[in-house]
Amino acid sequence: MHTWKRFTQEPRIAYFSMEIGISADIPTYSGGLGVLAGDTIKSAADLKLPLVAVTLVSRHGYFRQSLDEAGRQHEDPVVWNPGAVMELLPAKTLVTIEDRDVKVQAWLYRVTSPTGGVVPVLFLDTDIPGNVETDRHITDDLYGGDLAYRLKQEIVLGIGGARILDALGFTIKKYHMNEGHAAFLTLELLDRARHPLESTWDERAAWDTHRVIEQCVFTTHTPVAAGHDRFSYDLARRVLGEPVPMGLLKELAGANELNMTMLALNLSSYVNGVAKKHGQISQNLFPGFEIHAINNGIHAFTWASPFFVSLFNKYIPSWAHEPELLVRVDNIPDEEVWDAHCGAKAFLFQYIEETTGRRLNPDLLTIGFARRAATYKRGDLIFSDLERLVRIGGGKLQLIFGGKAHPQDEPGKRMIEHIIHDGEQLRGKIEVVYLPNYNMEVAFQLIPGVDLWLNTPIRPLEASGTSGMKAALNGVPNFSVLDGWWIEGHIEGVTGWSIGPPATETSVTENHSADDMENLYNKLEKVIMPLYYQDRPGWIRVMKNAIGKNAYYFNTHVMMRRYVTEAYIR
Repeated sequence: MHTWKRFTQEPRIAYFSMEIGISADIPTYSGGLGVLAGDTIKSAADLKLPLVAVTLVSRHGYFRQSLDEAGRQHEDPVVWNPGAVMELLPAKTLVTIEDRDVKVQAWLYRVTSPTGGVVPVLFLDTDIPGNVETDRHITDDLYGGDLAYRLKQEIVLGIGGARILDALGFTIKKYHMNEGHAAFLTLELLDRARHPLESTWDERAAWDTHRVIEQCVFTTHTPVAAGHDRFSYDLARRVLGEPVPMGLLKELAGANELNMTMLALNLSSYVNGVAKKHGQISQNLFPGFEIHAINNGIHAFTWASPFFVSLFNKYIPSWAHEPELLVRVDNIPDEEVWDAHCGAKAFLFQYIEETTGRRLNPDLLTIGFARRAATYKRGDLIFSDLERLVRIGGGKLQLIFGGKAHPQDEPGKRMIEHIIHDGEQLRGKIEVVYLPNYNMEVAFQLIPGVDLWLNTPIRPLEASGTSGMKAALNGVPNFSVLDGWWIEGHIEGVTGWSIGPPATETSVTENHSADDMENLYNKLEKVIMPLYYQDRPGWIRVMKNAIGKNAYYFNTHVMMRRYVTEAYIR
């Protein structure tokens, strides 16, 4: 018996995600959604949950970002070889694309835990002899190409993924769609659940939607329109064909266009957003559906810096498997918490000097901001008034940025240029560094090494925001707009600080930029900087609260236990 066959010996939860970030060496992720998926799988392995994950192999990765002197982003493929780290499985399956049969194969990667748990991850691949040349490239570029290319990828992920699981002999008790990209798997399940026509009154009744609904769980991750894939029915007919009657598809996925989120919503027994606020926003976006909330988390052992791993091991044994024990952080002496942070900071500053040639001062308050460079995240908000920023922070403040803009997001690219340009304007007064090619490896060094983590999205567009959780785990307080997870994690002056007014929005009415800017500058000048420079014990108290009141709860172990009890066992 092949060793991989042991994964087929018990029923499993099939976790579908367009991107999965397991490590920087497997570049099949673009940002938060993929990193969350990787952390989810790692916690499932730790907890020995019967999970199998399905994604695309993305042979060219997302992209490698470089920045020229003007701050312009340039993109290059990250070509990698799955055969170097994965096992090619023997089974293949077929999907129909543009009336052609397209072969799909799967690479197996095992995510293993020190607890003995193992989760198989299947990376779907169409680069197979016999497929026409264009079809061989369907699984090359994550989020690349045009709408037709995206549609083909989602056929491979959803329909191909469901079929390859069947071909390999997996028994699936629930299908969990991590965002709407995988929603076509519901069409495959509908086809399997179809009654013979002679046993029903009409063609519509032949399609047993209730049986499919019982099998599916759906997590929506963003209130931003760009995160919800839509395709015209003309394009769908040409590329997808009619796996179910077009009238039924329009009933399930939208009358005017094929909306992948609507398809998933209509065919899932459990739907959730990724924070309490995001659940409410999603309920408002999609009235008529019952939308729950399970907060995202992070895999604590993955994201703790080596300095804090040693510290937690010393004072809180078993923290890695039971992150809830981090509530006992007060057992750790203040000076050891500070020493661990200084180690992480020195580690980051050495990386910055090696990467950019810039030498930063370890004694200065250092603020970090790194996430996808999208305009609604307002990475340049802190530069709204450069003169005032210099008055507040000249000689006392350093800023470190990171993040990629989607290759087709010109406003996002211009924001990177603005940040780099403003940084040059501030040279000699406030040092500003933009680290290129922000990925898991860079994040692992950047987040624990700054003193304060900044987050300034337009409310209520931040669904969750897991980078702030990674900061809290490493004793880095958050300074953030009240949105996403921070609404639940924030205790003013205790776990960190808020920016702007309370979270009362149910949709985007205005961006509050003027109020947020004023509040950001005021708190930085009058609260945060005095605490950092004049009351080190007070600052360390906030660091420990970030660990003991935030990190103990906002982790994927807690998250997965909730998925099991609330979504999977139904």
